[in-house]
Amino acid sequence: MAGVGTPDPNSSWLSDEELAEVRRRLPLLYVEAVPVRVDGMGVVTSVGLLLRANPQGAITRTVVSGRVMFGETIRDSLFRHLEKDLGPIAFPQLPASPIPFQVAEYFPIPGLSPYLDERQHAVSLAYVVPVTGTCEPRQDALELTWMTPAEASSNAVHAEMEGGRGTLLRAALASVGVLG
Repeated sequence: MAGVGTPDPNSSWLSDEELAEVRRRLPLLYVEAVPVRVDGMGVVTSVGLLLRANPQGAITRTVVSGRVMFGETIRDSLFRHLEKDLGPIAFPQLPASPIPFQVAEYFPIPGLSPYLDERQHAVSLAYVVPVTGTCEPRQDALELTWMTPAEASSNAVHAEMEGGRGTLLRAALASVGVLG
């Protein structure tokens, strides 16, 4: 049994110190999801964006995102993060085939790609995921805002998103044919 404050050696979770060391040395795998509402024909009618305060206190918009844990499937990770960020009754409809619309590579160095993460080098598999239930943001999200695809792809929303996620959002909308 691990001592107080010591991570379980059989767990897939890392302590803050271990995570900082891993981030310094290795790229990490993430999943990102753009929650959407679709009509009866499967056409995206609304896009859900999370409103959060970043560590500097600025209010930003973002998509569902999180690390894939050791031993966890992509599908399980995607579902876990959707439930964590949108609540247990969001009822995400995961794709039959877990092929992302984009693989985004985040670097801690500006200019190497459109995606920036000052903490680490990360590779993210990005998905558009329809949700059919009630979304009640949890964790550090202040709210979930539903927008039309045109509103979500606007310059104003793009400017509210950090790390290149506005570019990722536009790619998501383009992948489902509703870029505004």
